[in-house]
Amino acid sequence: MKIFLKRLLFLLPILLLTSCFDILDKVNVKADGSGEYSLILNASKSKTRLASISKMETINGKKVPKKSEIEAKINEAARIFKTVPGISNVKTSMDFDNYIIKLSCNFKKIENVNAGLEQLKAKNILGKMIPTNIYNHNPQKKSFTRNKINTFKSDYDKLSAADKEVFNNAKYTSVLQFENTVKSQSNNAYQLSPNKKAMKLEGNILDFILQKKQIQNTILFQ
Repeated sequence: MKIFLKRLLFLLPILLLTSCFDILDKVNVKADGSGEYSLILNASKSKTRLASISKMETINGKKVPKKSEIEAKINEAARIFKTVPGISNVKTSMDFDNYIIKLSCNFKKIENVNAGLEQLKAKNILGKMIPTNIYNHNPQKKSFTRNKINTFKSDYDKLSAADKEVFNNAKYTSVLQFENTVKSQSNNAYQLSPNKKAMKLEGNILDFILQKKQIQNTILFQ
């Protein structure tokens, strides 16, 4: 699969063999800039199909990763994250009965997550073209930014019809939670909670690939 899915699904290659999965990308930021980051990959809706696929050697010309290979990839990603300054309390969970994978960590500042992703790229866990400068937080200016990422339409257009089907029902949700109250945002596609301390963006992954929905957002706090 191409860049966008590699960015989001580097922990679980077997998900690329089914189009019915959900991705939850969650950031919780405290007033001092520290917080928690988590990525949850949920393919429980396809667990029966995935259980059958996991017993095969290949499907559609692609090698089916073994459980041990998936665990090794997740553990390697966690090990690398643990070496990044500012990152702590790295945790992983792997539910192979329901095909739910979670990676989480605490950070001193959100840019530590960017650095962690950059390390994954340096160790060839992530592809060279995958964006890693995803978040920025400026407590002095009371701003938080979800940075723009490049379009992946050209990569998508090069996929076979079978590979394109992977995206048909795949969902992506981004949740941002803050200790401070949000004053304004630049992307109103994010739903702001009643208490103005959390926001959510969700949609089909294909909508983000084709840029029908934008991820970037600049948030100002009171």
